[in-house]
This record gives sequence, structure tokens and C-alpha cells, in this order.
Amino acid sequence: MIGTRGRKSPLFFHKHSYMLDRKYIESLIAERIAELDNGLYVVDLRISANNIINVELDKLKGGVSVSDCMAVSRNIEHNLDREKADFELHVSSAGLDKPIRHINQFAKNVGRSFKVLPEAGEQFEAELMKMNEDILVFKQRHQVRDEVKKKKVWVEDFIELPYNQIKEAKIVISFK
Repeated sequence: MIGTRGRKSPLFFHKHSYMLDRKYIESLIAERIAELDNGLYVVDLRISANNIINVELDKLKGGVSVSDCMAVSRNIEHNLDREKADFELHVSSAGLDKPIRHINQFAKNVGRSFKVLPEAGEQFEAELMKMNEDILVFKQRHQVRDEVKKKKVWVEDFIELPYNQIKEAKIVISFK
């Protein structure tokens, strides 16, 4: 055979890229959360272009259990068709090391210390004292010099900040 130059390259077929329906996944999560009826809520749902689904959960009281994560995971897993679109699924608790991303996380952590970065202003560290609707009340303690007593004394300031004016907030983890 004239003009034949080695083997022909094999053909590779890959699945058609199919984007998962976010609203459908949200409804699957909501359905299972309603069935569990234990204060569980979604902190974050992300779906990447490669169909990697990340769901982060938290509870109004107490922590998220492994069985909570499994229940939500199974409801998503059993209702999505891998033949239509392959996907990777991660369901976990929100974690203390991550920034607060849902107002319920503040309500759950009244009495704890936070590092707060407001939309306008400088970062501060303070204890969350209470919440009124979407207004957070923080207590900040700092020392100032008392010129009369000639020594440093502790002073408390209260900071009221609407939830929507917080750029980032993290729980201060203390091992006292």
C-alpha cells in the first residue's frame, strides 16, 4: 500500500457535557430537610462546570450529624441520572473554620466571639451578644488608661451592625 503511514489513531468518545439543574437539586435538598425536620438548613450550594456538587449544611441547634449529611446526599444521589450527567457529590457540615455565610449561623452562636469585617470600616473582634431581626449586637472589650486611677481599665463598647453590612465574619476558636 502506497501512502500508508502507520496505524490510524483510535477514536475517543466523551459524554456530552450536561449542566445539572440547580433548582432541581435545591428542591431535593429541601425535600429531605423537611422530612428530617430537625433544624437543618443549607449554608451553601455550589455546582461547578464539571458537575461537582458541594452542599454545606448547618443546624439551628447543635451540630450536623453524619446521618444528616447521608440523608441529604442519598436523596440527591438517588434522584439524579448519572446516564444523563455524571457528577461528583460532597455533602458536609459548614465547619467552624469557614466564614459565616448564613444569618442562622449567627443566631446559633450568640455568646461566642467573632472576627468581623464590616463592608465599611475596620475589622474588629467582639462577642455577639444578641440579634434583633437582622441587626447583630456585638460587645467589644478593650483597655484604656484611666488618668484618675493612673492605670488601665477595661471598657465595653456595643456595636450594632445589620447583617447585610458584614463583609466577612469568622468565629474565634478558643481553647480556654
